[in-house]
This record gives sequence, structure tokens and C-alpha cells, in this order.
Amino acid sequence: MPFSAFLDYLQLEKNYSEHTITAYRADLLSFQEFLQSQFGQDDSKNVNYSQIRSWIVQLSEDGISNRSINRKISSLKTYYKFLLKIGEIEVSPLVKHRALKTAKKVQVPFSQVEVSQVLENIDTSDFEGIRDRFMVELFYSTGIRRAELIEIKLGDLDIENSNLKVLGKRNKERYIPLLGSIKQTAHRYFTERMAIAGDSDNEHLFLTSRGDKLYESLVYRIINNYFSEVSGKLKKSPHILRHSFATHLLNQGANLNAVKELLGHASLAATQVYTHNSIAELSKIHKQAHPRNNKK
Repeated sequence: MPFSAFLDYLQLEKNYSEHTITAYRADLLSFQEFLQSQFGQDDSKNVNYSQIRSWIVQLSEDGISNRSINRKISSLKTYYKFLLKIGEIEVSPLVKHRALKTAKKVQVPFSQVEVSQVLENIDTSDFEGIRDRFMVELFYSTGIRRAELIEIKLGDLDIENSNLKVLGKRNKERYIPLLGSIKQTAHRYFTERMAIAGDSDNEHLFLTSRGDKLYESLVYRIINNYFSEVSGKLKKSPHILRHSFATHLLNQGANLNAVKELLGHASLAATQVYTHNSIAELSKIHKQAHPRNNKK
């Protein structure tokens, strides 16, 4: 069976994003190429686990990390679940597969001081400067994803009523309240944007200096460049700003369910990865404040 039916299923029934579907397609084609080169087999439907295991071994020998291998195998699992669903196979070849062990990734958020320093350091005398400041403020005050920021349309931002409509994963909409402090930056950006956009019918909120829609590598580069000036942390990306948003809210006592809704997570489990920093902060406060620890 061609992969097209499966990819259509992901798009039309599961509402997966174009980015996610592209990743699935790449993983499936990679496995198909492996079957052809190693076993002379074009059919990826009727395979056994030993063949998949051979692919895992080759990926590992090629220097692919366990985390990336697990993601590729997850794509295969979803594909075989689809074949089960439509009756093309009777049992998945991955039914007894166990994910490879991976080292736990610790995401270190930016400090509030680092965020403030970046906002103070941005030169807002031209279009790119005011755009970049608006981006940093929006990332930090809403916790949105990079892809979500890029897709924001002019009509999604309601400054007067202080809310932002975001189209998240699987095309799920959510509304995020805006801080009053962002209004001044937004109005200045709109003025600069009008001069750049001119008569263009581009409805995306954020544009390049040429009036085009932003793209992912540019957004990453902008955030990385500004935070490299004030932070020595290993990772300096839009995702770390999202992580900082969640961590700082939780440190200030925000409800975990509320943070979950703001982030657009499907389950609390996804939000709980941000709580380890909050627990560390609570532990620090606990030690400083508890009378049994105030030893002279």
C-alpha cells in the first residue's frame, strides 16, 4: 500500500500539521529505502521485527541518537496502527518493541533578568528592531510555539480586548490573554509594518524586512542572537522562551491546569516536564523559610 493513504489520514482525520506530516513521510521513505537496499523488498507492509531491528542497528551505527531513532520508530508504529485499523495487516511487527533508553533532557529556562536584559538591549529605532522586541515579548508573555507565532494573522490579535487567537497542533484553536504591557509595542510595530507591507495582501502578523512571511530558521536566529548576548546557557531558542514562560508562571504559584491550557497541551503529563524548576524554587524557599532550617 502506498504511503499516500496514510499521510492523507494524518492530515484529514488526525489534523496533523504539515511539518509533522513531512517528518512522517521522511521516516517512512527512509525505512522503505533501507528495505530495498538490504532485503531487495519494496513492500513495507509485510515486514517482520527482525528487519526493523536491522534498521535500528544501522541508524545507531550511522550515529543517529536514540531519541531520533525512537521518533522514527514511532512513525512506523503509527503507520502499522493505521494498517491494522483498515484491515491491511492482522498484527503490527512492532507490537512487542520497547523504545531505546534516552538520557533525560534538562531544559534550562532563561532567568527573568536575562529576559529583561534582552528587551532593554533591543534597538527599536527601525522595523526589524521593533518587530524583534514584539516577538520576544509575545513569546515570553504567551508561551506560544515558534510555528504558532509564524502563523499568526492580523485578525488573530485583538489588542483592544487583550487576547490572541492561536492555531496550535492538530489545528486546535486556543485564546491567550495578553498583558497590558505589550500594547505599546504592538501599536509601534503595526505602524512600522504598514510601511513595510504597503499594498501587500499578506495577512501574517510578522513579516521580514521585505514584507514576506517569517520562516522558522529566521525566528530561531533572531532569538538565539539576542539571548547569546546576555546568556551563557547552552540552548537559546524560541522553545526555551516557551519553557521560561511556563517555569516562571509556576514559580509564581500559577495553577498547573491553567498553564496547560495556555501552552495548548493535550494532557497534564506534557506540562509537568516544566515543574522540576518550580520544585527546585519551592525547595529553595522552603529551606530559607522553615524554622527548623534557620540554624545559627
